[in-house]
Amino acid sequence: MAQTVLSLTDVTKRYENGTEAVRGVSLDVIEGEIFGILGPNGAGKTTTLEMIETLQTITSGTITLLGINVADDPLAVKKLIGVQPQTPGFQDKTRLSEVLELFAAAYGVKADPMKSLSEVGLADKARCFVEELSGGQRQRFSIAVALVHQPRIFFMDEPTTGLDPQARRNLWELMREVRRRGATVILTTHYMDEARLLCDRVAIMDTGKIIALDAPANLIAALLMRGFKKEQQVEEANLEDVFIDLTGKELRD
Repeated sequence: MAQTVLSLTDVTKRYENGTEAVRGVSLDVIEGEIFGILGPNGAGKTTTLEMIETLQTITSGTITLLGINVADDPLAVKKLIGVQPQTPGFQDKTRLSEVLELFAAAYGVKADPMKSLSEVGLADKARCFVEELSGGQRQRFSIAVALVHQPRIFFMDEPTTGLDPQARRNLWELMREVRRRGATVILTTHYMDEARLLCDRVAIMDTGKIIALDAPANLIAALLMRGFKKEQQVEEANLEDVFIDLTGKELRD
């Protein structure tokens, strides 16, 4: 039987100015799935993630991660999760191998920088400084750093924003590989094709609430059952396919 690794029960977040960013969110995430949280800007996606990650306090409700109450033992939670933020930031004048060793030491584990960098296609950059990396390389490096302690649950907040098609597709494969290695992946994204291709289930948020939660195919089928129709146009290829075909699938430095 599948294990529930994350459970939110009637969770709210209210700021001192009275703004209620998250309003009574309840959901369960199953071990080994890629779970997506979708919604427009201001829907409460990032705030919800930050409460799970112990970066924001919970106003009311309960969050349990791998049997641990997040509010009661945030330090234990931090040891079990990996977080790739929207805008990863590292000290520029530090070599990639040194950053990995530093983060591993913070978790009390021994780093294997070359192994970590090889897994994200950056083995040849081990001696480079962070400031020398491109945007896509920084994203991949931030994943290597977040996985250095082999977390059970991995959070990604809009991980492919601003990436070119090659880097974006490569990051998709990295997410699948993280799942194959035994981690549960939770991500937010504004790209609906990304959510459809990657996620086992998605929660759609708006104005701080979850308004739908199911597998992408089930949500689409339910929409069609309600009588939704649009102009039919079958494409054997699209412009992104043209771009990839002409420029190649390999990552560019």
